[in-house]
Amino acid sequence: MEEDFARQVGEKARRKLHARRNPAPGVWFGLGMMGIIGWSVSVPTLLGAGLGIWLDSRRGDARSWTLALLVAGLGVGCMNAWFWVSRERNAMEEEERNDGN
Repeated sequence: MEEDFARQVGEKARRKLHARRNPAPGVWFGLGMMGIIGWSVSVPTLLGAGLGIWLDSRRGDARSWTLALLVAGLGVGCMNAWFWVSRERNAMEEEERNDGN
């Protein structure tokens, strides 16, 4: 019984020390991450659309380069956002694993 109590007190102390060393990210951090992810999708999409408009104005093809490059830019942007989110998730999981030791 005393061993369980000592273990619980030790665990709470460890969590308290961890919380002091690593404060929880605030609202601004979350908004900043949403901004980074938003820009990582919108910039390639707009660049693709801009390049497509420029190609359409230079070439008289029946193909729409604007639409094709807009979709390609959107795909690149989504992959870029996935990369950012995956990297942050892996960093958080790694931190949790290290704190468990």
